[in-house]
Amino acid sequence: SPEQAHRLVGRFEWIYTPKHASWLNMAELEFSALQRQCLHRRIPSLERLRSEVEAWVAARERAAITLNWQFSTQAARRTLGRHYETIRIN
Repeated sequence: SPEQAHRLVGRFEWIYTPKHASWLNMAELEFSALQRQCLHRRIPSLERLRSEVEAWVAARERAAITLNWQFSTQAARRTLGRHYETIRIN
């Protein structure tokens, strides 16, 4: 029941990795950037492709590109709250 689940929640260390912020989504974002910034044209050979991608990766590393995920717990509760039962705390 929701009440029993609420009592048990304190016994665990929760590490929340929402589907929308998982490592897979971050990898997909990187591949999307690679495609838009580097692979949006015809590259004539595998050797040239390899050097282009390596140059792109090196430039991203020099620029210290990071992902700033902004889907907070509060936003998750607002957005996904309708999918969960309401817990009544006495």
